[in-house]
Amino acid sequence: MRLRYAMVCSSNQNRSMEAHFILKREGFDVSSYGTGTHVKLPGPSLREPNVYEFGTPYKQMFDELRRKDPELYKRNGILPMLKRNLGVKTAPQRWQENMADGQFDVVFTFEEKVFDMVAEDLHTRDHVLLKPVLVINLEVKDNHEEASIGARQTLTLCQELEATDRWEDVIDDVISAFEQRHRRKVVYTISFY
Repeated sequence: MRLRYAMVCSSNQNRSMEAHFILKREGFDVSSYGTGTHVKLPGPSLREPNVYEFGTPYKQMFDELRRKDPELYKRNGILPMLKRNLGVKTAPQRWQENMADGQFDVVFTFEEKVFDMVAEDLHTRDHVLLKPVLVINLEVKDNHEEASIGARQTLTLCQELEATDRWEDVIDDVISAFEQRHRRKVVYTISFY
């Protein structure tokens, strides 16, 4: 694979990690991030989420939630999700703190507000290389089933981008064909490093 990808959601737990898992398995050069101020996982009620700092190891989250209420977190899919995440990387990372990770060719987001945050962050960085980066938002509901569907569709779009000589020359056609095939609206922009 010749392009470098970043998958970004709010907490670097579900949507970005499912896509990271699928793309990594297929041999893509991929990383993943979240844009939130904290990592939030569902708790016993909407008012009681489990909140962690970015950088907290997935293993630590898994062990804590398994101790708190193994039945609840197994039933709602959080423990299996964290187990998957453990096999991909050590801990959730924050997009706004990823400068040391280098540049990406394509950044996927899975929620409009995350797309806006990534685009704004790229806009405020120094554009010294003038290297283009494609930022694509594929709106995906934050649940396990939709994350799985969104990840497979992300893989399809990445494969289509890899099949081009220069994505810059054909991106409008690639996105239009993808939208027609999958009956999904995709928003994208081009920024620079």
